[in-house]
Amino acid sequence: MTDPLQPAGNVTVRKGATPSPFGTDDPGANRSMKRPLNRTTKRIFVAATRMNEGKTTSCLGLFAALRAHTPKVGYIKPIGQRFVEVEGNKIDEDSLLLDAIFDVQTPILAMSPVAIDGQFTRRYLKDPDESYPLLVDKLCRGFDRAAYEKDYIIIEGSGHAGVGSVFDLSNAQTSQILGAKVIIVSQGGIGRPIDEIALNKALFDKHGVEVIGAIINKVDPARMNDIRDYVERGLRRYGVPLLGMLPLQRKLTAPNLSQVVSEIKGQWLNGKTVGQYRRIEKIVIGAMTAKGVMDFLEPGVLIITPGDREDIIMSAIASAGYSREKAISGIVLTRGILPNPQLRKLLNETDIPVVIAEDESFNIASRINTMTVKTQPSDTDKIPLIKQLVSDNIDVEQIIKAFGPDTSELPLI
Repeated sequence: MTDPLQPAGNVTVRKGATPSPFGTDDPGANRSMKRPLNRTTKRIFVAATRMNEGKTTSCLGLFAALRAHTPKVGYIKPIGQRFVEVEGNKIDEDSLLLDAIFDVQTPILAMSPVAIDGQFTRRYLKDPDESYPLLVDKLCRGFDRAAYEKDYIIIEGSGHAGVGSVFDLSNAQTSQILGAKVIIVSQGGIGRPIDEIALNKALFDKHGVEVIGAIINKVDPARMNDIRDYVERGLRRYGVPLLGMLPLQRKLTAPNLSQVVSEIKGQWLNGKTVGQYRRIEKIVIGAMTAKGVMDFLEPGVLIITPGDREDIIMSAIASAGYSREKAISGIVLTRGILPNPQLRKLLNETDIPVVIAEDESFNIASRINTMTVKTQPSDTDKIPLIKQLVSDNIDVEQIIKAFGPDTSELPLI
């Protein structure tokens, strides 16, 4: 029978990586697995209360922090929903990100064993009895490869505890199969994170999975102490320790100009080489006089204006010529209107990144403001900040203590 889940082919061990004992030469390779064989690696499952709450940020920082204790740290995104094609295989973006940053020394297919494409759920529901054992088998074999010779492995979930229930592998079910302990990530506040962490914990409890703590992300720095006090009180009532809070950092949610160009379907006119990774921290729509715009010409600013607003474009050129340190992050010319040839020549003599797009200025600004910004390997300004934020604000020692004294084998739940 054809596999309805279309499992990936053989995993190739990359040069320099330790070969996994769970490859095709394993005598049990044809036996369907229900649990991983690995019972020694300590597993930390990072879940969240919603999508885009900061799971990947937390995983990236925790990976770096654990590596300060031991070089043997692994990573796996067992169920991936955002993927790219790599040599004909669907690989989750977050797995590629962690591997690019840390060189995890694990076959990339093992770090992303299951990818959920647009038809996956339909294929599964046509024959769940046949599909489920194949899915669990892929999950377990990927985990055993990713956890091989590792002291710790970070398992990144997908959204809240119930995501994946439709194909019987919610985050709660997946963490139970893998024998992991859970950290829940939620967004800043008091009532909302406590409510949502309690709700998610109830599902993990139902599956017998221990929640060892919570991380509150994107907290207003001015309210850190107040929020910490009440969140600790609230979570304590549910038996969930507060592991720490990460203050809101605008840089972590700000897109770079290359991401903006992709979002608005723009075309580069100038300055791509120097400007594609400039961070966009503020948007100014050129609906004011050139004199009014001058007050906003500074690093991090993106000017959005039609190409016939020559006064605003000239102000940007003059500002760049006066002080390159105060140069804006870029200009988006809207409605597909190009400046006159003389002005384009002047722009080309500067380093100002310029992009043109067909849409109206307001629509473009709205799309940029609502972008979901994912960390990329090229984000050399963000990655060190994430590592430092977790190191400074998360109690990693408390996470390590949650696993108790070292043992040769961990009991599977």
